Amino acid sequence: MAESVPNRTSLHRLAKLGTSPWIDNITREWFENGKLAELVSQGIVGLTSNPTIFAAAIASTTLYDEQINSLSERGLDSRSIALELAKSDISQAARVLAPVYRETGHKDGWASIEVDPDLAYQPGPTLTAVRSMRKAIAEPNVMIKIPATAEGLGPIEEAIAQGTSVNVTLIFSIERYREVFAAFVRGARRFLGGGGDPAVLGSVASFFVSRLDTALDPLLVQAGRGDLAGKSAVAQARLAYAAFREMASAPEAAELFAKGLRPQRPLFASTSTKNPAYPKLLYVESLIGPDSVNTMPLATVDEMLAHGDPSRATVADHVESSRHLLEDQLPAAGIDLGAVTAELEVAGVESFSKAWAGLMSEIEKKAGTPA
Repeated sequence: MAESVPNRTSLHRLAKLGTSPWIDNITREWFENGKLAELVSQGIVGLTSNPTIFAAAIASTTLYDEQINSLSERGLDSRSIALELAKSDISQAARVLAPVYRETGHKDGWASIEVDPDLAYQPGPTLTAVRSMRKAIAEPNVMIKIPATAEGLGPIEEAIAQGTSVNVTLIFSIERYREVFAAFVRGARRFLGGGGDPAVLGSVASFFVSRLDTALDPLLVQAGRGDLAGKSAVAQARLAYAAFREMASAPEAAELFAKGLRPQRPLFASTSTKNPAYPKLLYVESLIGPDSVNTMPLATVDEMLAHGDPSRATVADHVESSRHLLEDQLPAAGIDLGAVTAELEVAGVESFSKAWAGLMSEIEKKAGTPA
């Protein structure tokens, strides 16, 4: 639990304030050289992955070649090989994180793996893929990532109702986030109603942060409101956290938590700064608070360890000014936030699908398998 976390590094201090620091990266090299274990000793308590991360990991090293050739000889195609490689890495990561999973009472110590991104708009195949993936991975501390498209809401509820821990990914708007949390509550109610053990069920809702500033800043400059640049992403994340506190305290959710269910915590993803003019820890130190997660790429983790100084909760700061920015100032500048976040969702899915396709091409090149 957060109270028992030692005060050794800035990551440990971050956890003491209620924000669990996770790493947004994975590569087989980290199991060979002990890097993941080192990160855990420094305060990392969870791991997330996505198709882009796996594509970069597998394409940049020969550590996967032997398994690729073995799977190819068994007749697996590129897509199946890619999924098997991902399952292998996530299983290893889950084993490294298993002590954290036990020590925190299953709050942390999770490793996340994403279903095939090409299924993001196909509810039936998504749910089939979730079931298959969860069955194939023996470790209990694994979350399956399902994109938060409108078509993904049904599979999210069904997976949770069947006892699968879920990391809902690619959330870009508060409206969609509310739908995701409602799906979590419905699924969890069904799971507990069927006699499920709340101790085995975990979930996070991954709210992508920095991409909003990347999309809005040029529009603000064009509208003559460059003074507002670099503020929208933190503002929306803070409003998302306020929505979480509101939804988690509603009677239906509170009743489930009273039975031992852990809340579906908001997870702040895409937290590296893309604009070099912004503080490197802008999307970490501005979003600290109880019952939250921040998943960071390695460079941001290193920056946090070297220069981070979390001393208080910040995610509930300036909520009203954040609301004023999003609901009044952006529309006054001619910016349709809903349209921008809808475009970001589509672009996010497309980016993951493109990375996955590139990975399969790399596998095909290495093993001569059909794509």
